[in-house]
Amino acid sequence: MLPAPYQMPATLLLLVSGVIACFFGHRLFRLVLVLFGFIIGALASSSLVGAGASSTTLMVAAVVGGLIGAGLLTAAYFVSVALLGAMLGAAAGNLTFPAVSSLVNLVLPSGWELTGREPGILVIVLFSTAGAVLSVYLQRYVIIVGTAFAGAWTLVVGVMGLAGNPLARTAAAAGTVWVAYPLDPAPGRRWVLIAWVVLALAGCAVQLGWTGGSKGRVVRRRA
Repeated sequence: MLPAPYQMPATLLLLVSGVIACFFGHRLFRLVLVLFGFIIGALASSSLVGAGASSTTLMVAAVVGGLIGAGLLTAAYFVSVALLGAMLGAAAGNLTFPAVSSLVNLVLPSGWELTGREPGILVIVLFSTAGAVLSVYLQRYVIIVGTAFAGAWTLVVGVMGLAGNPLARTAAAAGTVWVAYPLDPAPGRRWVLIAWVVLALAGCAVQLGWTGGSKGRVVRRRA
């Protein structure tokens, strides 16, 4: 959580990071790791300090946490690819579970139907594991899809903040669940999800067609 005067800089950081990640994520993957590591670290550390701390304390915590987060993601370069695949797998599990459970219930006998619209922890673990494993063999595509969707979301929040949307600007500084977890959109703003998906698909297309670099793994093996 950042002080109110820093809401605009936080929004600008999200905007710039979103553009880079969405449209140049594979080519500039190390830079994307630094930017998103800093954002995640700053949000986590400032949230731990709490809103009752002084502005100076919050800013110091945010900067220190951001530097630590950027350093960790950069140091764990290949691990970050697996984490990205795991996050894509978890997102896929959340998105597809309602439809899959409805289809499964059609063939299950009465009394055995799956209940609830949210996947259990076991389902998320399985999807995350599958995503991490696939990322080893499909690194280029996992990076492109992952950075496009992550960048598109931060870009949407940044644009809304710059346009004067108070919810987006406050969320950018506070690190609310709406920013960190796009599958839980702001109340009354379901259209934001549509804009996010469309922009993410555009980012995937741009990276695959022009800015995604050569095919294959992140680092080519020397002959």
